[in-house]
Amino acid sequence: MTTPSAPSRDSAAVLAEANRRRTFAIISHPDAGKTTLTEKLLLFGGAVEEAGSVRARRQSRSTVSDWMEMERRRGISVSSAVLRFEHGGYQYNLVDTPGHADFSEDTYRALWAVDAALMVLDAGKGLEPQTLKLFQVCRMRGLPIITFINKCDRPMIAPLSLLDEIEREIGVHPSPMNWPIGTHGRLHGLLDIGGDTVIQTDATVHGATIGAGRRTPADAWDAGPAAADWHDAREEAALVAATIDPADVHAERVTPVFFGSALTNVGLSLLLDAFPRFAVPPTERSSDDAAVPLDGQFSAQVFKVQANTDPRHRDRVAFMRVNSGRFERGMTAINGRTDRRLSLSYSNEMFGQERQTIDEALPGDVIGIVNATGVQVGDTLSEDGMLQFPPIPEFLPERFAYLRSVDSSRYKQFRSGMRQLEEEGVIRVLRRPHGVGDPIIGVVGQLQLEVAEERLANEFGCRVERSEASFSACRAIDPTDAERLPDWRGLELVEDGNGRQLVLATSSFVFDRLDREIPDLGWLTIATRA
Repeated sequence: MTTPSAPSRDSAAVLAEANRRRTFAIISHPDAGKTTLTEKLLLFGGAVEEAGSVRARRQSRSTVSDWMEMERRRGISVSSAVLRFEHGGYQYNLVDTPGHADFSEDTYRALWAVDAALMVLDAGKGLEPQTLKLFQVCRMRGLPIITFINKCDRPMIAPLSLLDEIEREIGVHPSPMNWPIGTHGRLHGLLDIGGDTVIQTDATVHGATIGAGRRTPADAWDAGPAAADWHDAREEAALVAATIDPADVHAERVTPVFFGSALTNVGLSLLLDAFPRFAVPPTERSSDDAAVPLDGQFSAQVFKVQANTDPRHRDRVAFMRVNSGRFERGMTAINGRTDRRLSLSYSNEMFGQERQTIDEALPGDVIGIVNATGVQVGDTLSEDGMLQFPPIPEFLPERFAYLRSVDSSRYKQFRSGMRQLEEEGVIRVLRRPHGVGDPIIGVVGQLQLEVAEERLANEFGCRVERSEASFSACRAIDPTDAERLPDWRGLELVEDGNGRQLVLATSSFVFDRLDREIPDLGWLTIATRA
């Protein structure tokens, strides 16, 4: 067991700053409005002057968090972005996660780096499969969840039905903080349940800037033609109104629910103002069997590796969450997995594709270390190298293919690109024993293959051709049991780039037969890094 080091000299300052942090991720089903909400939180936090543009480069109208060329063209998120902003005396570290189901593993890793989650639902669709899966990950991680029901300015499911669905499907009591006035595509305003006021927001062009907000005491609000909707809203809100104890949110018994519209900025001020009460600040994380105090030595865990964030320099950025102590640019740290000492001189605050040198970071902060050689997802960095945070579980691939370079003269670049994409976790490069035959590419979903092809072409100058592999099922096996596998047609033992042994099969029936004939094989439920 590792004994935590003595508190740092400025422990009081470290603890005070840690208490000011709120590090969270946004989870949602694709098309629920996650990226729009991300942009609007930055707008309300003053990090951008106009939604869809970075303050330092206002002429650019590309979305801050969706910076990869493929993301901009398709209008989807397939990589995680790290964004930081201040609001109301708190510092928010927002890890914007992929919205596409094929990249759920990237989302899973991001949830390892945060202390809370903001769950976004489409008011017209309610809970959807991807959201339910991500909620289960949040539950496993013990993350408090704040719920934002988006698109309330469009025809929506009845609010009471939405609350019933949340409680029925995820087993957490939803407690609304506000209530929509009008649910048929005409949102007249929001009733702030706790403040007993009606909130209205002036519309701006595409909601690109913050419109003037007005609060009117509920008893004094002139509903006019919205009188019937106003009557219904007050009656319904009275049925569910309750005082929320933040401790119940932190214990995952309750989720505060905010109705609104990210596109038109309705309800966002109330969400941001209440957020610090319900999202927990950084707490101690355990290394081996011991908790690492927030004010102890510097430590951090890598949760993402991204190549070519700046294609001009072919760089490689390791994103890490600071778990304890004070990070200072230029310090050295030891990778607990390799025992290798690293100089952390090129540290950046990542703002979409923008980057800015960061000199200091504290518990809860997320920073990018450029060209951190040999660093992998899940690695622990610390001052003495004696800490080791729990590994980040990984998904097994579900689709398989072969990728080959069209131009043999670009084979070196092809191999380099494949290696970098594997280190990022976009693909798994699976090789047979002794390197026999072409490597097999394993991914969670089809889009990952398309992203790999496009990035190989755009970032590494390698056009590739793809052919489908015949495998459709995969399991991880204990290496000590691998030699017990029979030599069957349709069964293949492979190894990934990190030494994990996987078994591929042409169908699940092959595994069913294997379970019957060799029932005591050492299957691993989740493959973690060797």
